[in-house]
Amino acid sequence: MKVEAHRWWSPALGHEMGCRVYGYGGKPVLVFPSQGGGCFEWEAFGMVGVIEDWIEAGRLLLVTVDGVDQDSWCHPSADVPHRARRHECYERYILEEVVPLMRARSGQNFLMTTGCSMGAYHASNFFFRHPGIFDTLLSLSGIYQLRLFLGDYMDDHVYFQSPLAYLRELRDENLLAQYRQKEIVLAVGQGPWEQPMLDETRAMGELLKAHGIPAWVEVWGHDVGHDWPWWRQMMVRFLPNLKLCV
Repeated sequence: MKVEAHRWWSPALGHEMGCRVYGYGGKPVLVFPSQGGGCFEWEAFGMVGVIEDWIEAGRLLLVTVDGVDQDSWCHPSADVPHRARRHECYERYILEEVVPLMRARSGQNFLMTTGCSMGAYHASNFFFRHPGIFDTLLSLSGIYQLRLFLGDYMDDHVYFQSPLAYLRELRDENLLAQYRQKEIVLAVGQGPWEQPMLDETRAMGELLKAHGIPAWVEVWGHDVGHDWPWWRQMMVRFLPNLKLCV
């Protein structure tokens, strides 16, 4: 399998960031790491391995990126304005530096995005905030707001980075029509460490349904925990059924 490691100084973030590119063609897929993770994570935990045949066949061009969660929403002590500013810098890094690379390499305008846990939050938030870039979302054990890290604190910065908040108030029919043409998969278990993700996935599914936005929402069993072995199984189940990826 063709693998490329890239690292460059990010003007948006003011420090070096790494990414890895797997494959040579196909649907471009942007992968966000879990909390505290980096661009090597999906390979290290076997997620790349379970879709290797797709990559080798030229059906997927996988791009995994570093995260900055520990300096943004998951910072242990910084105030919320600092966390929000760092996340907004990360958003610029993705949009201005990573997305152009992916489009140039794939020759495709629309990207798929995915992630597990905190990576699923980022994938979902970028997907809904930037429908002109993303057409497919595969979110595994995700959160869809920032209450887990910020409690009940809310300001404009937090509101507009929390899909469960900004989508609830959405009335723009042009934007809703765009979402209705896309593919959305939300999956979660009911086992150890999944409760916050389970509650928010169910809430997100109901919210999308209320807006008439088709989504495949699947809740797995009580033995399904918040861990990589289950996410590998979810990937194998959902990926072959995504119409925009075949």
